[in-house]
Amino acid sequence: MRHRTTMLLATAAVVVLATPALAASRPSLSTVSGPSPYADCTLGGPGTNYTGAEVEPFVAVNPADHKNLVGAWQQDRWRDGGAHGLVAGSSTDGGKTWTTTPLPFSACAPGGPRYTRASDAWVSIGPDGTVYANAISFDETDNDNGVFAATSTDGGKTWKNLATVDEHTGTTQYFDDKNSITANPGEAGVAYSVWDTLVSPNANPYADAHASAYTGPGYFSRTTDGGKTWSKPKAIFPTGERSQTIGNRVVVDPRHPDTLYDFANWIVRPNTPNSEHDQLAFVKSTDGGATWSAPKAIADMNVVGVADPNTGAAVRTGDIIPEAAVGPDGSLHLVWQDAQFSGGAYDEIGYTTSRDGGATWSAPRRVNTPTGSPAFTPSVAVSSNGTVGVTYYDLRGLKPGDTTTVPTDYWFTSSSDGGRTWGGEKRLGTTFDMTAAPTAGGYFTGDYESLDTAGTTFVPFFVRTNCAPGSTTPCDTADRTDVYSATITP
Repeated sequence: MRHRTTMLLATAAVVVLATPALAASRPSLSTVSGPSPYADCTLGGPGTNYTGAEVEPFVAVNPADHKNLVGAWQQDRWRDGGAHGLVAGSSTDGGKTWTTTPLPFSACAPGGPRYTRASDAWVSIGPDGTVYANAISFDETDNDNGVFAATSTDGGKTWKNLATVDEHTGTTQYFDDKNSITANPGEAGVAYSVWDTLVSPNANPYADAHASAYTGPGYFSRTTDGGKTWSKPKAIFPTGERSQTIGNRVVVDPRHPDTLYDFANWIVRPNTPNSEHDQLAFVKSTDGGATWSAPKAIADMNVVGVADPNTGAAVRTGDIIPEAAVGPDGSLHLVWQDAQFSGGAYDEIGYTTSRDGGATWSAPRRVNTPTGSPAFTPSVAVSSNGTVGVTYYDLRGLKPGDTTTVPTDYWFTSSSDGGRTWGGEKRLGTTFDMTAAPTAGGYFTGDYESLDTAGTTFVPFFVRTNCAPGSTTPCDTADRTDVYSATITP
């Protein structure tokens, strides 16, 4: 699910690929996902479904028990949006082993709503161990859609309290997208859901298809009773005509539980079918979400997108989705894709930080290892000792002229001095072939991956394909991708 402008953007960029040695340090991986629980579900068509393909994962570490990890992801991705359903994975041994269970966000899942597709899995865990999950659920045929939430009180093994947070039926005028959920780290039973609602001028399908006027405010809802009920949605990040938000995410200052920040990509004019103006931006609340500041722009997101430079085939990435984290001292940290460091030739990973509540921000700097190739889809987290960790994909293993594979690697890097310098690069797993991923606006592992912390240990949570570049064994198209986890102590 993407906003309408980026769907029309050409993503190819011409790059000159370097071939540096791949880092030798390689933490061991744990396989999280397993066979699809939805393999026999026939709902959700028409369209191409990649049964067995997992994409777009998110993970949370239980603050009351660091051995308990809970993740979620899309299961059986559709080519044109969403999946058969979402699946949760839970671990009680710090990520060494995992069990999986369907999440109740689609009709394919036991206890799910009537909607035949689900997307944008997100999880967060409160100080009492309550796990909150949310998603968007929708139908491909009638465009009915909404944001739904559920909770777990047994570490992610079972789920209850399926709740409608927002819903639109009988119209094509409104569509909810890119939800996230955040448990308040200082208040048990309190959590926040945010998302953008794309609004077209009217509900006439022909007008929608040709409309140039639209908006996409960021919306907010909260629960104060552990997910049993949710407040009426309200717009907290207003947008004008031909402007929208995407990638809304709340972080909470751990020192002041009533101080909330909602970070998003604020897409503003000039904004045409062939270009757009993406900005890192946020709104702030100091009263638990009752009132919010006006939007404040931080920096431009100079995105050109990612493509295989040898073939021009698109690689769909998190190019318009910024990621945010907050440190134990209340410092704020943002990462995103940006082509400014390559002179506009290809995307790399940008980083900025604020240590005064968002009043001022550091100049954007590159955090990935420069290799002459694209780096994309970053995640960020801050450990208990203030170390900042970032994960990302890159294409440094791609050789000029290779038109058969797209060798891709997933990396971790960190900073122990507040983001001024970066190092300790670690490659997570072996090189994999991106061409084996499901196709959804390009080779697709997700608009986001995930990174959390357990004390001073980082927990990456990400998707890779089950196909090695140059393998003499044909890739298993029934199991294109899986979700993997690791643990890293810098």
